[in-house]
Amino acid sequence: MGATPREGAHGADVIFVMVTDSAALEGVAEGANGFVAGLGPGKIVIDMSTISPVVSRDTVEKVRARGADMVDSPVSGSISTLEQGKLTMMVGGRAETFEKVKLLLLDVGMKATHVGDNGLALSMKIALNLAITTQMLAFSEGILLAEKAGIDRKTAVEVYTNSVLASPLIQYRGPFVLDMPEEAWFDMKMMQKDTTLALDLGRRLGVAMPTTAVANEMLTAARGLGLENKDCAAVFNVIAKLSGVQA
Repeated sequence: MGATPREGAHGADVIFVMVTDSAALEGVAEGANGFVAGLGPGKIVIDMSTISPVVSRDTVEKVRARGADMVDSPVSGSISTLEQGKLTMMVGGRAETFEKVKLLLLDVGMKATHVGDNGLALSMKIALNLAITTQMLAFSEGILLAEKAGIDRKTAVEVYTNSVLASPLIQYRGPFVLDMPEEAWFDMKMMQKDTTLALDLGRRLGVAMPTTAVANEMLTAARGLGLENKDCAAVFNVIAKLSGVQA
């Protein structure tokens, strides 16, 4: 433990980092009190944040200049999967570094998969997270279509979440359209951070992402309606408002 990231890094062999975005990583990594300044040969940084792969790779260079190493290891899961011990992790970095920290990662979640070089785990996480809003949008449209056709919303949610179309995400987040949690599991601001990362990556790689672009605009609409601190499942409220239905 330490009063600053530098002191914390100086006193540990393995340093876990999990912050909100790219700017936050730079804030705790750089400068006289950043964790990079506290690193030395043999130390390993495990960054579990979901940030820009470009920013992550830049930080890796600074870490290695101190004789240490770093892997990116974002997690896939939510509050419910954490409580069930079912978090999974993807890891980007040197294979030998991954092997050194694998058992530590398995203390956090049930599976850790090495996906390649530094930054690639972040690319994989971004590819996963873009589906959160796109799935919730399709789900919301289906529920509202059924409701306006005359089916009770609770019944529609029950049928949908027990159908072959119900992914694990829809199974645990779909019921939020009936009873939205007071405390967001993953709020609109954080969700839009990830869809923006996805769109930026898609532009750099030349991948067309029309559904992600629409989802991103719906998140903008949600924030415009004052829902930015609500769980991202509240995109349902946006579709409901557009459909003339009380959310």
